[in-house]
Amino acid sequence: MSDVTRILDAAQKGDPNAAEELLPLVYDELRKLAAAKMAQERPNQTLQPTALVHEAWLRLVGKQHPQWNGRAHFFGAAAEAMRRILIENARRKRAARHGGGQERLDLQEIEIACAQEEDEVLAVNDALEKFMVRDKQKAELVKLRYFVGLTTEEAAKVLGISVPTADRWWNFSRAWLFEEIERGQKEAR
Repeated sequence: MSDVTRILDAAQKGDPNAAEELLPLVYDELRKLAAAKMAQERPNQTLQPTALVHEAWLRLVGKQHPQWNGRAHFFGAAAEAMRRILIENARRKRAARHGGGQERLDLQEIEIACAQEEDEVLAVNDALEKFMVRDKQKAELVKLRYFVGLTTEEAAKVLGISVPTADRWWNFSRAWLFEEIERGQKEAR
């Protein structure tokens, strides 16, 4: 039994010191995952990987007695926390773009706008919420791959499935999400 699994078991049994013991063991891995995800973001991103990890950690252990059923459940919960933080950040920025913090611009200086990262993240999140109703396991894979930045091999290990199964699920999920996002964009027009 790994140290992480042992500490997660202790946390589940109500050990108040378990969270303090767990952080040093998982921090580097969470930081690496957050850094990989943030590397895909726009260069002027205000959210830093360290802040993402810290906010996710606070959400994970903020409850009195967090309940995790092993390593896969913990990292799945971490992926979900990071996803929610990124979505909230994108919504906040989008709201600011559509009213808050307006400034005057010379029309000659305005360039044609292209899709923003926040819009993509929100579109994927909306489609993913619909997909979760259809297939929760495949949706968990998408969260781990898209929002946390895990490789197929890493996500398969966290979910306890084989790499070929993860590849099939990922291919199916991407196709389904693409169709759902396209449908949503057509409806928005």
